[in-house]
Amino acid sequence: VQLQASGGGLVQTGGSLRLSCAASGRTASRNAMGWFRQAPGKEREFVAAVSYNGATAYYADSVKGRFTISRDNAKNTVYLQMNSLKPEDTAVYYCAADPARPGVWLHSGTKAINYWGQGTLVTVSS
Repeated sequence: VQLQASGGGLVQTGGSLRLSCAASGRTASRNAMGWFRQAPGKEREFVAAVSYNGATAYYADSVKGRFTISRDNAKNTVYLQMNSLKPEDTAVYYCAADPARPGVWLHSGTKAINYWGQGTLVTVSS
């Protein structure tokens, strides 16, 4: 599975951005998809994930109520709508895919992931 992320940029506190990640490959539609992020000097952390059919989503506590993950399986694309952005959301955001259920991602973090996309930088200015 190959992943291509886009949509990062610079936004002010309180603003919004939408990230997209297009998956390709024979088994792309069978994978849960989601996002991790890595801020400077910190470890990569789970943000959100959605099941292969879009029925189940999990979020990190730090983004609940502000971020929404969704997917369009006709396009093999996952989206992360980020609202009410804060400076602490500044990070490189990485798209991920794996056959494991999103609940596994939440508890196992990066160890659960087989497929990674390139990062896209999100900068939130104060």
